Amino acid sequence: MKNTPFKGVIAYPITPLDANEKVNIPLFKKLLERLVVSGSHGIAPLGSTGVLPYLTDEEKEAITEATVQQVAGRVPTLVGVSNLTTEKTIYHAQFAEKAGATAVMIIPMSYWKLTDDEILQHYDAVASKISIPIMAYNNPATGGVDMSAALLKRLLEIPNVTMIKESTGDIQRMHYLRKELGEEVAFYNGSNPLALAAFSAGAAGWCTAAPNLIPELNIGLYNAVQNNDLETARNIFYQQVDLLNFIVAKGLPRAIKAGLNILGEDGGQLRSPLKPLSESETMELKDILTKTRG
Repeated sequence: MKNTPFKGVIAYPITPLDANEKVNIPLFKKLLERLVVSGSHGIAPLGSTGVLPYLTDEEKEAITEATVQQVAGRVPTLVGVSNLTTEKTIYHAQFAEKAGATAVMIIPMSYWKLTDDEILQHYDAVASKISIPIMAYNNPATGGVDMSAALLKRLLEIPNVTMIKESTGDIQRMHYLRKELGEEVAFYNGSNPLALAAFSAGAAGWCTAAPNLIPELNIGLYNAVQNNDLETARNIFYQQVDLLNFIVAKGLPRAIKAGLNILGEDGGQLRSPLKPLSESETMELKDILTKTRG
């Protein structure tokens, strides 16, 4: 069995900025603590919710260090280290390992379309420079690259690539991964509206920003699946599915920031060109949150 240190609900924190669009580390730590004490099973900074591509190297390092310090080993940490170049990805992966991250997550970001061999060499080069596990992240909507199930299987031949996060929304890929790979490799759902279907397909975990707003429902879904209580799992899932669809449709950073503000928490600011939800969108989110939280 490969080293797969994550299971359950892996929460993705937002990266809050101040009024001058500078990363607000004290606020980040406060929001991070909310996720830890909510019962989330893992913390994953510098993902799509954490606006990784919009941050400088120094800001990424500050977020990485702040995460490891604040979490303090209470749950495992999965740090996003993706970059356009292999050199920079290696740099951030090594920084995360030295800082004390449990594992790193890599999405193959691209301007030019990458070939399968280029992607394979990219992961292999990073893996050769670190010793902690790697989660290969497939999300063509944000990374611009769609890794086929066959390619993901090839990536798993790299010793410390032990986890796959699949965010295309194609449930058949998840079934394929479970069929082809069995129990040797863990795969994780990154498509919020497919949370129930993914768990049913054998996903080891759910990578999601939703615990910023509804941690009890997210964790309740996972617990119901683990208890093989499918009726309860369905009820809990459909209670939250409208919110899951909304935050994906409106963009995770925008929706999570607005949702935190609605709940009375400071969600910080966004970095231009990202802008907050409109007034009508915020009212729609408020209504959905009210119904979802009961």
